[in-house]
Amino acid sequence: MSKPVDVSHQITDGMITSPNLPEPSITESSTAPGTAGHGNGGGRVAMAGATGTYVEMPAHRYRDGADLADLDLDRVADLPGAVVDVADARQIGPEAFSGLELRGRAVLLRTGWDRHWRTEAYGGFDHPHLTEAAAKTLVEAGAVLVGIDSVGVDDTAPATEGARPALAVLLAAGIPVVSHLCLLDELPNEGFRFFAVPAKVRGLAAFPVRAFALVG
Repeated sequence: MSKPVDVSHQITDGMITSPNLPEPSITESSTAPGTAGHGNGGGRVAMAGATGTYVEMPAHRYRDGADLADLDLDRVADLPGAVVDVADARQIGPEAFSGLELRGRAVLLRTGWDRHWRTEAYGGFDHPHLTEAAAKTLVEAGAVLVGIDSVGVDDTAPATEGARPALAVLLAAGIPVVSHLCLLDELPNEGFRFFAVPAKVRGLAAFPVRAFALVG
């Protein structure tokens, strides 16, 4: 029997996903009784799309790119997974994928950076990230999704001046990117199915997911 393993972070009121993003505001549902036979709306959430563990679509980078409503489920659900252990690298280069069979797989980069989640260190500029060459290697290798347990797939240091070359390469190839994963050390390197499905929202290019794997 397969065992589900949750690899996504909780979203809580006022939490900081990134120093540059607004904090989510969560209003719990009222305890007052609603109309007979009806609930009271279940509360309200206001947040940026890139909050918690989230997926990015091509429209996040490209004007005519696919958004969340265009996303085919076979790009984010029931994918054969592969975990690549890159815990000792700050810059993840093409050599990390040498000799690996990645075609048709969700490629999850296990950096271990999730141990800093919700600390000042997590959003610092020394987080692990892909190089542009590594992103091109993943495209050429046939990856269908890329995920990372870090801030994102690109360097965010001030010297980069907002450049996101790895993200640009992956999204241009139509590859969804999942950031802020966690607990990837609980997954095997292969032999699992991966899911990271967002809400079907027209006009948005990033949104939280409940990412999980079925192992066994």
